[in-house]
Amino acid sequence: MRVVIVGGHGQIARLLHPLLVKAGHEPVALVRNESHRTELEAAGAEVRLLDIEQEGADAFARAFAGCDAVVFAAGGGPDGNIERKRTVDLEGSLKSAEAARLAGIQRFVQVSAIDVDNPVAPDTGEVWRAYVEAKRDADAALRATDLDWTIIRPGRLTDEPATGRVGLGPDVARASVPRADVAAVLAAVLDRPATIGHQWNLVSGDLGIAEAVDRAAAD
Repeated sequence: MRVVIVGGHGQIARLLHPLLVKAGHEPVALVRNESHRTELEAAGAEVRLLDIEQEGADAFARAFAGCDAVVFAAGGGPDGNIERKRTVDLEGSLKSAEAARLAGIQRFVQVSAIDVDNPVAPDTGEVWRAYVEAKRDADAALRATDLDWTIIRPGRLTDEPATGRVGLGPDVARASVPRADVAAVLAAVLDRPATIGHQWNLVSGDLGIAEAVDRAAAD
């Protein structure tokens, strides 16, 4: 498949591109800055320019042209900019889903965050609350579409090396997980029809990724 990755220069996306190439897919990285082109092309990705905060769904659809699947891996970053949690994490996802429909793309995999459906504690900071609410609302909107969606909700992300062993399922308890393992799970679920319509927490665990995906899809 030709797979378009929204947030194509993000930390998970940069790990995902070579995995997609290895699996025989063609990654298409959507980025805002032309300066990222050389790095991403070296990782095997085609690069297309799109400002996901400023452009509308029609521009997204044009950027999706010729693609067979979408991975939404964009995020507003760890800083204190509350507004970007809405414009990137929520609105970027909403526009991506609408663009997939306009472009005739059914397959849609979204990176979210663990436990965002749970009530937010009263003492939670405003930035974290905005992030959780944006991810929660983006997931709910995607579930309401007729796209072939899968939602992956990682725990606390780390930069540790990939372990290839994860815990994956709707009720997996909060824990950490390397970004490299998140990328590997995204690559693994992308072309497995049995993963469609599932929303799973993802943390480090005891199962190999293929086995974890198979078990989660069978439950």
